Amino acid sequence: MSADTLHAPADLEVLFAGQRSAFAAAPMPSEEDRVRWLDALRDVLVSNQPALIEAIAADFGQRSADETLLAEIMPSLHGIRYACRHLRRWMKPSRRRVGLAFQPASARVIYQPLGVVGIIVPWNYPLYLAIGPLIGALAAGNRVMLKMSESTPATGQLLKALLTQIFPENQVAVVLGDVEVGQAFARLPFDHLLFTGSTLIGREVMRAAAENLTPVTLELGGKSPAIVSASVPLADAAERIAFGKCMNAGQTCVAPDYVLVPRERVEGFVAAYREAVQRLYPSLADNPDYTAIINARQQARLQDYLDDARGKGAHVMPLFAEAQQRRMPHCLLLNTSDDMRVMQEEIFGPLLPIVPYGDLDEALAYINTRPRPLALYYFGYDRNEQQHVLQTTHSGGVCLNDTLLHVAQDDLPFGGIGPSGMGHYHGHEGFLTFSKAKGVFIKQRFNAARLIYPPYGKWWQKLIYALFIR
Repeated sequence: MSADTLHAPADLEVLFAGQRSAFAAAPMPSEEDRVRWLDALRDVLVSNQPALIEAIAADFGQRSADETLLAEIMPSLHGIRYACRHLRRWMKPSRRRVGLAFQPASARVIYQPLGVVGIIVPWNYPLYLAIGPLIGALAAGNRVMLKMSESTPATGQLLKALLTQIFPENQVAVVLGDVEVGQAFARLPFDHLLFTGSTLIGREVMRAAAENLTPVTLELGGKSPAIVSASVPLADAAERIAFGKCMNAGQTCVAPDYVLVPRERVEGFVAAYREAVQRLYPSLADNPDYTAIINARQQARLQDYLDDARGKGAHVMPLFAEAQQRRMPHCLLLNTSDDMRVMQEEIFGPLLPIVPYGDLDEALAYINTRPRPLALYYFGYDRNEQQHVLQTTHSGGVCLNDTLLHVAQDDLPFGGIGPSGMGHYHGHEGFLTFSKAKGVFIKQRFNAARLIYPPYGKWWQKLIYALFIR
C-alpha cells in the first residue's frame, strides 16, 4: 500500500462531514435509487472477480481461489440479489393497531435511513465482511464509510478503486490506514457503527462509540463448539466438521473451535476426522485449495498455543507431515485442560481440540458454563436430542448436522450474544439494523381525546375510567 493512498486521522472528519451533508440534502432515498446502488455494486463485483481473487490471495500469501468464490463473492452477490428482491416490502410502512380508547386515529411505522454508517472490516474475509453490511446499509438508504483492515492492503486498495468507480465519496468511502486511523474512525459520531473482529478490540470500539452514544453492532467470535452425538455416523460428522474447520485454514469467526465427543467414540472420531481432512486436502505443499495463515504474527500466535498445550500435557496430532511457508498443518489436540490457552481463547486457525464427554447433558453443561459462543454445531439425527440442544443452549446461531452454512442464508439473522457480539444483520434484519423504525400516530380534524383534557372530575371522564381502567 503506497503512502499517498493512506488516510490520516484528520481526513476522516472531512469524509464524515461530506457524507453528513449529502445525507441532509437527500434524507430519504427512493427505492429506485437504492436498487440502482445495489445493482451497480453487483455489476462491479461480477466484472472484477479475477482481480478480487488475486488481491485476497496476495494479502494471505496463499488464498484458495475457490474459497474466495464460495465464501466471499458468491454470498455477496446472493445478498445483493435478495435485498433487491425484497426491498419494496421492507420499505413499506407497516400498519399498527390503535386502541379503542384512542379512536378515531391510525398508526404506522415508517423505516427511515439512520444517516452515516461506519463499518469496520476484519482481515479474514475482507470482501464479504465489507460487502455484507454495506448491502444492508445501502438498502436502508444510508451513506457508508468502510474502514478496511491494515492486514489486507491489496484488497483494501482494490475495493477502494472499485467502489470509487460507482459511488462518490459522499455516498460510500473506503478508509485505508493503520491502527491509529482505525481508532479515530471508531470515535466518529456515526449514526450506527458495525464492527467485526475480536472481543478484545470490540470492547475498545464500544468504548469509543459510547462517547458519542453511537449504537453499535458487534460481530465478535469466541469458542464455537461442535457436539458429536452418541449415535451419529462418525464419517458424516467428521467430514462436515472438517469442511468447516479447514475453510480459510480455520480463520473464520464461526469455525468449530473444539469438538465434544463421547468418550467411547473419541478414537473412532479421530480416525474419521483424519481420513476426511486428508481426503479434502491430500497434501499441503503447493496445494492451491489450502489457505495460508494471514501473516507471521498470527502464525506465531497459533504456534504459541501449540507450545503452551504441549507444555501442559496435551497430545498434539498433526494431520500432515509437511508445512510450506505459512500453510500451517492442521492439528488435533487430545488430553487438553482448561488452563491451556487453546481452551481459553478463540483459536482462529487450523487447531482442533477434542473434548470427551459422558452423556449429552454433560456436554451441554460444559458449553453453558462458558461464555456464549457465536455458533453452535450439533451432529445427530435424533429429533428429540436436537430440540434438547436448541432449548438448553444459547449461541448466536446454530447448525444442526452442518457447519458455517447458516451464515450464508440470506433470510436468517446473523449475530452474536454476550461476549460473541450484540445486534445482528443480513437480509431483513440488516435493513432493520440500519433503519430507524419510527412510530407515527395520526389524527385528523376530529379529536375525541378532548374528553380527557382537564379540568378533571367530569362524569364522562369517570365513565371512561370505568370502561378502560380495569
